[in-house]
Amino acid sequence: MKHTIRALGWLIYVLWLVIIVFTATALYSALQLRVDFGEPQTNTSVGTITMSQPFSIENNGFYDIYNLNLTTIIQERNGTPVSKASTIVRLLPSGRRINSAHNVSINLNDLSSAGLSHLLFNDTEFNIEMNLALRYADVVPFRVSTNYTLPWGAPLYNINIGDVTINPYNTAHIRVILPFSFENHSFFDLNGTMRMEIINTLNQQVGTSTTPINAPPQSSYSTNLEFFVSVGSASSLKEAHIYFNTSVFNYGPLVIPFV
Repeated sequence: MKHTIRALGWLIYVLWLVIIVFTATALYSALQLRVDFGEPQTNTSVGTITMSQPFSIENNGFYDIYNLNLTTIIQERNGTPVSKASTIVRLLPSGRRINSAHNVSINLNDLSSAGLSHLLFNDTEFNIEMNLALRYADVVPFRVSTNYTLPWGAPLYNINIGDVTINPYNTAHIRVILPFSFENHSFFDLNGTMRMEIINTLNQQVGTSTTPINAPPQSSYSTNLEFFVSVGSASSLKEAHIYFNTSVFNYGPLVIPFV
């Protein structure tokens, strides 16, 4: 019986020693994990903005890394979610290094239909949360996170319709000229067309005009839109309905009352 108790004691001692050594080497391995981030790249394609973050991870520890998960969450300042993306590496053996890219996409067409259309017209800041989670030797979990802010420039900032100019055209119609302008505060080109409809107080469309848009990043855009409206309608003009059809997003109608 004494020999059994002594053997059990030695077994418990050995088990604790293994746990302590494993924990110590796992913690040491965690400190040997090297994560480097490159210069982020941004591009737009088919209505989607993609932010690509190059990164490399070098496992200089004693154990293989399993289920490495890099997740980015983009939110507005009030906590409203904008986008979420994850990059997963199933296995990173000890002594190995990987080079990859973490891609986060924002679909502007989704923004316009998901209660986030104000991001097309207002500058703001995004809160960015990045989380890195993994398991050493498929046993010990490790997690680290960081937060930062990212400025957002609205592509249709400060949309404005100037004073209406009305001139005679013929006995049946008048010529209406509307100055229109906005500022592209975004980092992408805004190319496409804009269609404006004039609505009267009876909620009837009394005129329409279509014009091309070409607004490089950080630039202003302005034009004069011309309408031919039947005589008698000029005094009952109520509002403008604006529709945007661009290479990055489609949106409309944006309703702007005439003051």
